[in-house]
Amino acid sequence: MTNQSSTANARLTKITDFLTGNKTASAIPWDPDCTKFPDRKDVPRREDGPDEAAWVWGTDDFIGRLNLLTPTRVTAASKEIKSGEIVPLNLPLNVPNIPAFGREVFQHEIKPLSDAGVAYDDKYSLNTQSGTQWDGFRHIAHMPTQTFYNGTKAKDIEGPEKDAHKCGIHHWAEHGIAGRGVLLDYWGYAQKKGITYDPYDYYQISWTELQACGKAQGIDIRPAAQGGDIQIGDLLFVRSGFVSTYHTKSPDARAAAALRPHTSGKDDGQRWAGVKQEEAMKDWLHDCYFSAVAGDAPAFEAWPSHEEYMLHEYILALWGMPLGEMFDLEKLAKTCTEKNRWTFFVTSSPSHCEGGVSSHGNALAIF
Repeated sequence: MTNQSSTANARLTKITDFLTGNKTASAIPWDPDCTKFPDRKDVPRREDGPDEAAWVWGTDDFIGRLNLLTPTRVTAASKEIKSGEIVPLNLPLNVPNIPAFGREVFQHEIKPLSDAGVAYDDKYSLNTQSGTQWDGFRHIAHMPTQTFYNGTKAKDIEGPEKDAHKCGIHHWAEHGIAGRGVLLDYWGYAQKKGITYDPYDYYQISWTELQACGKAQGIDIRPAAQGGDIQIGDLLFVRSGFVSTYHTKSPDARAAAALRPHTSGKDDGQRWAGVKQEEAMKDWLHDCYFSAVAGDAPAFEAWPSHEEYMLHEYILALWGMPLGEMFDLEKLAKTCTEKNRWTFFVTSSPSHCEGGVSSHGNALAIF
């Protein structure tokens, strides 16, 4: 009976696609050029994956949702370039001056190449996740199964059996990131609405609040498949106010916040504003088929999570979606406000480090 039902559904999909002009993703591996993808609850599961693992691009895939950045979609996104204005999205390498979560401080050294003072090199010492960063697929596992994206395990990342090929950040570098960006300026929206909160403390931004923010900007944040304005492959940026607040604090206050004790669980001393862990948020982040998501806060999601899961587990390990943190969205928000335009072309060039865990953002928005 199950096989008959599956066959009937497949036939119905083919007929619907013929009538609508869509190309629906069904059998794994999915074709990235498809124009319609299943909702979170309907994604086909692989027997070798945890529950809700959307490992749909093939067993040898290590770029996940970046598969959605096809030449067709990048070409369409390039039409966002109208005036040619460039807006960098990266903080200076030494910002924050004291990184959160116990990460190392950026160090810069000038190396003279001659005694005559006519040539120099730079030497950097840094943690790639100390500032504007992409969390790669080696960063956080699905905790219940201790499994990273597409079946990668800790033994693949470190130790005598390590395999740099599995989920290394170099795969992103070889593909590149370019597409249409969408900014939801929640910090600006909250200030206009009289909503007060401290980005340096625990605060949840719910899906309902993001929807209201989008509406205020003139954006229906539902996916296009549901009648909204979000297109397959868009890159989402959420401004929660961390960078803006950072510039108002003294160096001592910044350091005190960054050096709060870091422990596991909801009593973690590291506390930051971000998007809420909730079913509506998971459905939205999944079903929009963003190619990547990023924010200006240290954790993107409200930290620490008060649920039994982190959104990091879903975004990175289960869905294979790049996750960016501490992007500098200040000039971007100002430009979007001035133009009353919240979409733009965006590029990012992840660092080409074989087997790397993460990368600085190296990102630009172009209007």
